[in-house]
Amino acid sequence: MGSLPNYLPLLIILLPFVAGILAWSFGNSPNIREAIGIAISVLSLLLVSRLVRPVINGEAVRLSFSPVLDGVYLFDFDVDPFGTFFALVVSSLWILALLYSIGYMRPLGEHAQTRYYAFYSFSIGSTFGMAFSGNLLTFLIFWECLTVATYPLVFHEESPAALKGGNRYILYLMLASKLLLFGVVGTYAVTGSLDFVYGGIIDAGSASSAVLTLLFFAYVFGFVKVALMPLHSWLPGAMVAPTPVSALLHAVAVVKAGAFGMVRLVYYVYGPNALEALNLGIPLAVLASFTIITASIFALRQDNLKLRLAYSTVSQLSYIVLGMALLNPLGFKGGVFHIVNHAFSKITLFFVAGAIIVVTGKKKISEMNGIGRVMPFTMGAFFIGTLSMIGLPPTSGFWSKWYLLMGSATPELFLFSIVLISSSVLNAAYFLPIVYTAFFEQPSDDLGKVRKDSRFLIYPLLITSSVVVLLFLYPSIFLELVETMLKSGAV
Repeated sequence: MGSLPNYLPLLIILLPFVAGILAWSFGNSPNIREAIGIAISVLSLLLVSRLVRPVINGEAVRLSFSPVLDGVYLFDFDVDPFGTFFALVVSSLWILALLYSIGYMRPLGEHAQTRYYAFYSFSIGSTFGMAFSGNLLTFLIFWECLTVATYPLVFHEESPAALKGGNRYILYLMLASKLLLFGVVGTYAVTGSLDFVYGGIIDAGSASSAVLTLLFFAYVFGFVKVALMPLHSWLPGAMVAPTPVSALLHAVAVVKAGAFGMVRLVYYVYGPNALEALNLGIPLAVLASFTIITASIFALRQDNLKLRLAYSTVSQLSYIVLGMALLNPLGFKGGVFHIVNHAFSKITLFFVAGAIIVVTGKKKISEMNGIGRVMPFTMGAFFIGTLSMIGLPPTSGFWSKWYLLMGSATPELFLFSIVLISSSVLNAAYFLPIVYTAFFEQPSDDLGKVRKDSRFLIYPLLITSSVVVLLFLYPSIFLELVETMLKSGAV
């Protein structure tokens, strides 16, 4: 008998929703409100960590209720290696994001802070729901919950620009979810199942290639949160949100949910064998490559730091998609590991962008001359995040790019190695000038009124940047989960 109770994934999912409800209840007591959120986030991390070793050892946990079709449950929760991997990333960053939010929201006197903390927690709960979904229907329910929960965060400022960005955000994501619904219905019609099974549930001969191809691309474009071009503009538009929300969108929940969905699609719904038989791997890799290069070129043109980071995210997310599209173990390993690498690296960069806003009021790169002399530790963390985005040691980005390059190092796939190398050059071109400006140019005459640094701002970004280095030295905790996925022999 297993050591994990079958209700554990449901408990982990419910805890953030409880945190959100309590945030509303204690809205007039900010210290209590935020202390409760931090306490529950720590408990969530402990519970998720409790899953790791049993899952690596092969223990299975499943909880299903509310049947709706033969063999399909409305709520089907399954603890598997990939879901545990994703939940570990999310729970680790939730604590730091909450601490950072305190350091950001309070000094700026942001309005509607109770609403902010409540919906932030609801977003985390929705993300846990996707992580532990055992079938496509449950995944789709929590996918929609995440969209709804993050909408008030995007339009938080309630300015015309924020409302415009929020409306674009909700429109893109709600319309795209109809494609996912089409894919789910089509998958059940073809297979009679909606379960996530490593290696896939779709057989290439179960329907015509035209039908299976149509279903596949319905999923690909339905997973709009992964921001494949041309369905990406909602993401830069959402940068009108407060910086902690940008960090949530880019590192913790929203775009990572899209990447998570793409991995589920390629390896748990279709499977590499079916995709090879249908010749769908290369088209997906080409789409990802186009996004990687084009978004990097867009990033070069941005003077607003958050917008440059946003286009960087559009590019970097497609590394994960490309890793899946290579349809081999090394590509899979690089793509999945890039989920955790990008999470810690990009949240570091957004934390820095927010700290600069709070401390100096500056948002444009052209206004940040010499800012590294005012904020040396903050910009040092930015430099570490930059190295990781480029893929250089001693940062975790080295490992994800290494495995991706090895996965593409075949005559048939060598073009994608060139894409990855070119992308790294472009990463350096749009990140390193920021570092040079910060440390080696004379401070601008008007650096802004410098406020006292908040420990709640500085400590989280120092921790996340340190993790980026530690994951280079000790990547095993996440790579063991990836190896556990590969042991099932589906790749």
